Amino acid sequence: MILHDFPLSSAAFRVRIVLNLKGLTYEKRNYALRAGEQRAPDYLAINPAGLVPALEVDGLHLGQSLAIIDYLDAMHPEPRMIPTDPAERARALEMALTIACDIHPINNLRILQYLEHEMGQDREAVERWYRHWVGTGFATLEKLLPDTPFAGGDAPNIVDACLVPQMYNARRFKTDLTPFPRVTATADRAAALPAFQEAAPPPL
Repeated sequence: MILHDFPLSSAAFRVRIVLNLKGLTYEKRNYALRAGEQRAPDYLAINPAGLVPALEVDGLHLGQSLAIIDYLDAMHPEPRMIPTDPAERARALEMALTIACDIHPINNLRILQYLEHEMGQDREAVERWYRHWVGTGFATLEKLLPDTPFAGGDAPNIVDACLVPQMYNARRFKTDLTPFPRVTATADRAAALPAFQEAAPPPL
């Protein structure tokens, strides 16, 4: 099992967390995204989107972090990341997709680089953009997250695996987290677990 990775990618961070929670052994191959290594022909043959992460297993190539997590859950069911109960599954995916679809796509590296290099926005404006959209998504999560130790209840699930990387980057961009006490507390409890710490990028 090979994970095509970049340490600061929140999407790749999600997959590293899940691999660790499931106790799976894997090889990590890192790419320098700012140097464009993910656009090399050899990598595009693995992931035509030219993005990380990608998971390579027995000739199968998968992109998109949530698709990878779903695959890992099917192949290695314990501990479960996506609940099997229909209502619990839908609620978990609602929160995970708030991060993966509402926050992340408009704040990932290629968007921020486009704002700066193609749209002529200075660094301050780019960071303001980031903080605005993270704040919007976190405001939603503040209302959705349950009053339990983790988003998954007594144990972390796919939501925690998405939330902790997003919180890491929110802090990297100096987002004001004061309005989001539940989001912050939930993320911090999960981030303290060994599986999350071992998956984490370098400390801020």
